[in-house]
This record gives sequence, structure tokens and C-alpha cells, in this order.
Amino acid sequence: MTFANPLPWWALLLVVATAILVAWQSYRRFETRPARRYALSVLRFVTLLAIVLVLMRPVERSTDVDARDAVVPILVDTSRSMGIEDAEGETRIARARALVSRDLLPALEGRFQTEVLAFGEAVIPSAAIALGSSGRRSDLSGALAAVRERYRGRPVAGVVVISDGGDTGAASDRSHLDPVAPVYTFGIGGEEIGFDREVLSVTAAEAVLDQSRVDLAVSAVAHGTGSDPIELRLLENGRPIEVRRASPPAAGGPVREIFQVSPANGAATVYSVEIPPGRGELVPENNTRSILVQPPGRQRRVLLVEGAPGYEHSFLKRALAGDRGLELDSVVRKGVNEQGADTFYIQASRSRAESLTTGFPTNARAMFAYDAIVFGNVAGAQLTASQQELARDFVSRRGGGLLVLGAQSFLQKGLAGTPVEDTLPVSLNQRTDTAVPASSTSRAAHRVAVTDAGLQHPIMQIAGTLDDSRKKWDALPPLAAAAGSGAVRPGGTVLATTTGAGGVSRALVAVQRYGEGRSMVFTGEASWRWRMMLPSSDLSYETFWRQSVRWLAIGATDPVTVFPAPATAPGDELSLRAAIRDDEFHPLRDAQVEFRVYGPDGKLQRLDGTLETLDPEADGAAFSAKLRPEQAGIYKVTVHARRGGSDAGTSSSSFLVGGADIEMMDPRLNTPVLSRVAAESGGRLLVAGQTRELIDALRANAPAAALAVRKDLWHNGWSLGLIVSLLAGEWVLRRRWGLR
Repeated sequence: MTFANPLPWWALLLVVATAILVAWQSYRRFETRPARRYALSVLRFVTLLAIVLVLMRPVERSTDVDARDAVVPILVDTSRSMGIEDAEGETRIARARALVSRDLLPALEGRFQTEVLAFGEAVIPSAAIALGSSGRRSDLSGALAAVRERYRGRPVAGVVVISDGGDTGAASDRSHLDPVAPVYTFGIGGEEIGFDREVLSVTAAEAVLDQSRVDLAVSAVAHGTGSDPIELRLLENGRPIEVRRASPPAAGGPVREIFQVSPANGAATVYSVEIPPGRGELVPENNTRSILVQPPGRQRRVLLVEGAPGYEHSFLKRALAGDRGLELDSVVRKGVNEQGADTFYIQASRSRAESLTTGFPTNARAMFAYDAIVFGNVAGAQLTASQQELARDFVSRRGGGLLVLGAQSFLQKGLAGTPVEDTLPVSLNQRTDTAVPASSTSRAAHRVAVTDAGLQHPIMQIAGTLDDSRKKWDALPPLAAAAGSGAVRPGGTVLATTTGAGGVSRALVAVQRYGEGRSMVFTGEASWRWRMMLPSSDLSYETFWRQSVRWLAIGATDPVTVFPAPATAPGDELSLRAAIRDDEFHPLRDAQVEFRVYGPDGKLQRLDGTLETLDPEADGAAFSAKLRPEQAGIYKVTVHARRGGSDAGTSSSSFLVGGADIEMMDPRLNTPVLSRVAAESGGRLLVAGQTRELIDALRANAPAAALAVRKDLWHNGWSLGLIVSLLAGEWVLRRRWGLR
């Protein structure tokens, strides 16, 4: 005998001691004979000990199970991908039926107990002849978990899986796979396929480019066509807007293209990329993939703080004010008055101007109203210690963006050593007293050199293509000066460099994520030269600064925010999530949250939000709700939050269901998945014709499977009768001896 829920020896001693103490304390104060007190205490102790033993679940190995009674479940993939005809005109499911009915069942019958189970979205018993290929997805991991529960307590010699290796279920993570027995897999399908073209992915970058342009990155591949070009058609809400022909670098290699689109205001836009299906194409279902691009959001609020009047402030303010996606407030430190106090020139919205009278907000509520802050030539002494802390919290907790520019900010009296420095992508431990002017170095000094990482970053794309952007950067006039800085932090990325005295390269533009927000540095001086020393038609200056500030501000969320829902297929369960915070971005864990979901048909579903964590030390307050959309199309979700009977905020978003036929993506036989599942369970990957090897392995497993079956000793009437008898005996003695 053993226990299913055993306790360590020290815990068992503690439980026994506690039972003795409880039993003795139960009768210690009763006025009765000592012998009666001892008898009742012993009965109470024995009752408690019996309950503890039952909770530990005593079991014994079963000795009456014959090895021939071992079960062998046969799992057959019946998802839609099994309907592909890739074997001389025969479908995969037809080959699977033949394998089951002609080979496996005749060989296993009489030796084991067999059951054929079809799996797609769920696991259901099926006759071999009735196996089809209509499942919307193939949840291999979920199927193995279902088999483990289905045969719990029964001897299982092994599990046979017949599949093409797809695992497109919602629980496709196999990192915690714990099958009930060794898994023996048979792969159905070809690792090399004939004529087939597929759109592999469509991803959308953040809408930070000028004029709300969005980059769509498209990847596609063609099999069986050599190096012939692939025609890619871009559609906006079903309307064709652009066609390209892209040639792969080699036969069977992927092509990658970037389309630039401008979503309309007011509604989410569906962009689709499709490849026209060709005659005889194996899987035309994977020729299309769609993505939902959210409409431009609200104007982003930006605070521009300048340490002193100058050309940079004037040009930068003019460039940002001309961006309709930004709402700009500005503060310029003019000097000191007769009392020695700083004076400022303020241009701001009336609702926010009062908080800027001291040159910078003094509380989190006022500061967190902005999405991005720009420090231009700001010295540390211009901000109080509490304002410096607020600026750091603005990035880390609020999720805002911070831009530090101008050489004066990086000098010894700049922001070095302040909490603001913690947020920056570079350290400020190599600062000097003055910036290095261009005239003191070679004529090539202080020109911009874009890095490879910078060329891919949206804020550095100042032309239509990557090559044109690099050429424009190379042609820009040099800066007037540049400040030195320290090493790039581990999370920082240098987007551009410049050359200073002695030909030393130094970071000019660097970015990083810090906490919930983003930060950026621009160590140069007089970038307004890019506006004044180039033709009036050249908008490189405006484009760069607008994109920089947009990138910093776009990640700043509102206090109540709906997170983007993951891409999913109809019938799959997904989790809707929202962050609920107050105006100072402290989490509201006691809020009442409701998700309202409008489907493509206009029907409304109301879902109660559940707090994801109850840990009081957790930084966030994310609420979630489960949804299983059954239709393809656009869903709109609105979250309403209330706290203490009053409104705490509202937020809305949209998501797309069925943007890609995931089940038909990459139709090749996925041998690595089948091999890994088999190896991790102690089984083998087999091929048709290896039935004898399967039988031998199952025979070797059967005795151990039978021995592994355990019989519960506690789950019967005897254990319940014993506890009831002990309680009844104690009650009878109490009544007989006059105890209440």
C-alpha cells in the first residue's frame, strides 16, 4: 500500500501532534471522570487521524489486471489539411483510413483493447470507415491531453497518432506535454510538395510615418515554380490598390516586400495580400492573408521644454505644430526676473497651461496627461528633484516617450546624474564642458551615418524606399556640433552615428524601451540646418522629427486601454485584456469591468472582466474575459470600467477573426513535430509498413502499463463507514455520560 497524496515525515508528525492537541483540548475543560475524558479524547483523535489518512488517498497496485487488457488508442487527425491530395491523387485522410483499417486494427485486435479516436477541434470515437477531414483545426496537444484524461486509471500500452504533423489548436504549446503512455506517430503527407504558392505573413508597423503612412511587411514563398516571379496583390477592404511582381532570391526561397498604406480615419481597415491561384495548385487556400490596421488614434499630446530660446526650438516647434496628429504645448526658459526666479514663455492649451507656470508640471496628474516630452538643451538645475523623479515615472510607469536633444543636455551641467539619465539609451559618463564644433574637425565631421538597425527603424525612413532613405541621409548638411556620451545601455539601439574630433564615431540617435515607455537621444546641435540649407521642397527635417515624436508618443496608452487581441480563427478561444488605471496610472484592482463585444453580424455579447492577478505588489491591473468567436470578420470590443459606483473610463478597439486559413498554412508533412512528440513520450516515429515494430513495442509496454494501474483503497463505503462509526460512537458516549 502507498499513498497518492503522501506527506513528508515532518509534516505527518506535525499533523499527528496537532490532532492530539485538538482532541485533548476538546475535552480538557469538561467536568467528568478522567477515564471518560481520556476515552472521548482518544475517539476524537482516531477520527481526525482517519480523516487525514483518507485525504492522503491510500492506494495499492492492482494485481488482477491482465497485460492483454492494455488499451491502445488510435488518434487520427481529421482536420481540413488531411484532405490535401498530395499522393498520386489520393487524399491524406484516405491513406490514414487505409492504414487504420488494413494494417493497424487487424494486427492489434486480439492482442490489445483498441479504440479509434478522431481529433480536430475535439476528440471523438469514430469508426475507421467514417474518418473524414472537416475539422477546422488540428489540436494535437489537446488531443493527447484528452486521451490522458479519458484513460486515467486504465492500463495503456501506447498511443498511436496518425497525422500530417499540424498542431494549430489553441493549446499548441507542447512544453508541458505529459502523455498517458509512449506515443507512436505515423506521418501522412509529403515533406516535399508540388506546385503551391503561399503568403507566409503580413505584419503592420506602427503608424508613425509621416502623413499616417503604415508599412505592411509581406513574406511569400512559391514551391515548384523555380525562380519565377510571384505576383502579390494588395487589397484595401476588398478593393485592389497595388500589384507587384517579386522574384525570389533562389528557387523555393521567400520573397519579402514592404507596402505603404494610409488607413482611413474613423474605422479599422482590412488589408489583404493575395496571390492569384494557378491551375493545379495544391493548396489555393493559403494564397491569401489579411490583417486589420487600426485607424489613426487621437492626437498625441506633446510637451516641448527648451532650456533657452534658439533656432532649434523655433524650427522644431514649427515642424511639430504642422503635424495634425500631434497636439503641442511648449515652454521656453527665457531667463530670470529681478527676484532671481526663472521666467518662461508658455504656449499651451488653456486646460494645461496652469500646470506649466513653473516651467514643468509638478504632479503626476498634470504630467501624465502628455504622451511624450521633449527636452531641448535642458540643464538638470532647471528641474527640481521631484520633477526629475516624475519625468522618470512618466516613462517607466505611465508608458510615455522622452526625447532628449541638444548638446547642452549632455554636458556636465546637463541631465547627467539625474533620475532622467536612468531612462536614456546611453549613459552620460563621458560628457565634457563644451560641445565639439564642426569647424574644429574635418569637413566630414558631424555628418549623419545611419546604421543598419537605423535603416529598418520607422523614424529614420525619410524616403519611400530604404535605399532612397540612406541616400538622403548621406546628402544632409552636417550638424554644427555634437556632444559626447557614454556607452550604449544593454537595451539601447544606435540608429545613427556621427564623427567628431579625431575621427571618433559617436552615437547621434539612439533609442530604447524603459519600463512601459520609450526614450530617445539626439546628441547633435543645429539640426535646423537640414531645413535651411536644402531646397524648400525637401521635407527631410520635418519628416524625421515628426516620426521621432510620433514613435515616442504612440506607445503611450490611456488609463483605460484595451490591448490588441491576437490573431485567431473562427471557433478558437481567445482572451480579451484591458488595463484599468487612474489618472496617475495607479492600477484600479477593485474596478468593475465589462467587455462589450460586437460581432460582424452586429450582435452584442457582454462579458464580465476578471482581474488576472490578486498580488497587491503587482504593478498592473489587467482584466480579462474569454471569448470564442464563431464567425470570421471584424469584431469591435469596448470596455467599460466603474469604481465605487462612478465611471472609471472607457476604451475601444477592433480585431480580425479569420484573417488567414491557419490550418492550411505550410501544407508539408511536419515530421519534426511528430518526431519530437514521440521522443518526449518515450515512443517512436514510424512509417507505413512498420506495424511489426509497433506490435513489439506495445507488447513490451503492456506489462508495465498493467502494473501501473492503481486501485484506490479509500474510495469505498468502508472508509466512510469507519469515520461515521467513530463520530457516532463519540456522540453516543457523550450523551450517555451527560455531556453536551
